[in-house]
Amino acid sequence: MDGPALAALLTGLALAVAVAGTVVPVLPGSILGILALLEWALFGGAGVGGWIVFAIGSVLFAAGMAVSFVLTGRRITARKVPNGSIVFAAVVAIVGLFFAPIVGLFVGFAVGLLVSEWVRTRDLRAAASSSVAVLKAAGLGILVEFGFAAAAATVWVISAWIYFANR
Repeated sequence: MDGPALAALLTGLALAVAVAGTVVPVLPGSILGILALLEWALFGGAGVGGWIVFAIGSVLFAAGMAVSFVLTGRRITARKVPNGSIVFAAVVAIVGLFFAPIVGLFVGFAVGLLVSEWVRTRDLRAAASSSVAVLKAAGLGILVEFGFAAAAATVWVISAWIYFANR
């Protein structure tokens, strides 16, 4: 296996993990995707085309992170959920990860958020309402970041296809 083929293999694997990492928070996400595209630009042998793919893909990955952050933050701020509730939910999610891998992360976050909001508001109905709103916001953020990551990975796949077809 020559250098560009090895670089393509490693880039493809890293991009697959990066796209999956936008949905499964245990895996590295968009940052890994940007690093994978940098690896392709440096060692893929595509020359200027590799750097163009790196630039386009990096903009897509960064845009996905930014839009996800802004959408989620706005919705959480609109519901007036304090950062302490989110931090507590994240801690419970990490604990949940050890009890039930992958699933425990999501369940732990939801349970931690509900408990934290219940303690804060002293009203289970209000706590459930704000928790559902935060979970919807987080889901929307994950979906948006996944879409941008998939678009960036698609740009690389098309680029690699063209590179190896014309080699």
